[in-house]
Amino acid sequence: MAVLKFRVYLEEDDAVYRDIVIKHKQTFQDLHFAILKAYEFDSKHQATFFRSNDNWQRGREISFEQYDKPYVAPPLLMADTIIGSEIRDTNQRFIYVYDFAKNWTFLIELINVSKDEGSKTIYPSVSRTEGIGPQQYGTKSLLGNKFADIEEKYDLSEAADGFGEEGEDGGSDDSDSGNEESGDDNYTNDL
Repeated sequence: MAVLKFRVYLEEDDAVYRDIVIKHKQTFQDLHFAILKAYEFDSKHQATFFRSNDNWQRGREISFEQYDKPYVAPPLLMADTIIGSEIRDTNQRFIYVYDFAKNWTFLIELINVSKDEGSKTIYPSVSRTEGIGPQQYGTKSLLGNKFADIEEKYDLSEAADGFGEEGEDGGSDDSDSGNEESGDDNYTNDL
């Protein structure tokens, strides 16, 4: 059984992508849920795929369900459409749109076809993750859970407002002035 490897790019940033391996007999619905899981999105919104060409033009639509919107041709349904049936060439491309209000758009490119099926791999599966994915909702920290590790490593809690103690009144700078004079004497004696 053939295993397809797709690279799923975030449309705005091709440095952020996930590689997903999936069997050619699985459906677009399987790929849909794999993409959502790979980017840590929920599955509460509408979604659709478009078959595409080398110029990323939208072709035949493969939708999660038939939505209340105008179609040029009735869409294929993800649950009924096998991925292998929509592969037209070795560099096949698809466009995936999720959450029509936010319009998350992902560019999907077939990058490898293999006959070797991993015995321990549960398909579909993410085989590579590159870059920090977007936050589905709002403006959470870009670092997410990784910020705690950075905070601990660099001890950012000490000077949280960005200012240190240097130059503050009552600091240790005043108490050092007496030692400077004796230090100067030692300096002149050494010459």
